[in-house]
Amino acid sequence: MANEPLISLPLRPLETISHPSFKLPPGSWDTHVHVFGPAQRYPHVADPRYTLPDGTVEQYRQLMPLLGVERFVLVQPSFYGTDNSCLTDTLASVGDLARGVAMLEPDVPEAELRQLHVAGVRAIRLDLFKRADDPPKAVGDYIDWMAGIALRFGWHLQFYTPGRLVLDLLHQLSNLPVDFVIDHMGYLLEPRSGAEDDLARLLGLLETGRCYLKLSGSYRIAKYGSQDWIDSVARAIVERAPERALWGSDWPHISFSDVDTGEIASRLAEWAPSDQERNLILVENPRRLFAT
Repeated sequence: MANEPLISLPLRPLETISHPSFKLPPGSWDTHVHVFGPAQRYPHVADPRYTLPDGTVEQYRQLMPLLGVERFVLVQPSFYGTDNSCLTDTLASVGDLARGVAMLEPDVPEAELRQLHVAGVRAIRLDLFKRADDPPKAVGDYIDWMAGIALRFGWHLQFYTPGRLVLDLLHQLSNLPVDFVIDHMGYLLEPRSGAEDDLARLLGLLETGRCYLKLSGSYRIAKYGSQDWIDSVARAIVERAPERALWGSDWPHISFSDVDTGEIASRLAEWAPSDQERNLILVENPRRLFAT
């Protein structure tokens, strides 16, 4: 049935994960990680998109030395909605190794926001896939409200958004008063007619001085187009503004659990061939956003 959740499969065994083709620089960050906990402790939202994935923080920490990652960013998954309990409990368990990106209700109490900041949250995730069919004004008002919260706490916004909606929101995004990150390279799905113009418009956001584009989720976008297209988008981002690019593994690769995380890291060497570019993407840029 169309509304049935995707069945999450076990993670690929650690011993089958390849080492990256290059040595990650000291202080490297993985800026896109999801973690999950026991169902009896952390209830999921009604009608989740997928079943409880295999992906505990202990499993991820076993992967870190293989990749060469020293710090990471926990991104609240849609599976838990705006209940950030698993996120904050995980942040408490790992201390300064990680920072968090939370999902919030518009009427979140001020006291909860302060608690999230103390816990290590430094950004708000806006899942606009859930709002893609809402009236444009409602989407715009929601973004502005969340930007106001982020501004008060010195946070940034993180957009998980269909590519077409990113393009529709270009004017508003260009005028946001806070830094913002667009996940999965803007989710520009395929090299259709006009796609090069779409990419140019997306890259134009980098000129605002507030936009970051995340090199993540390439296998998700590749479902709808060729790997050559994905590579061209990633290279264009790095060539345009390496100081505005981030890298994230998207671990535990929900619905793609057989993905080799080492191969994902290795692709960065093709997108950002110089040590200087990779140091910006893996160390300097995430440190600017999260290491506060």
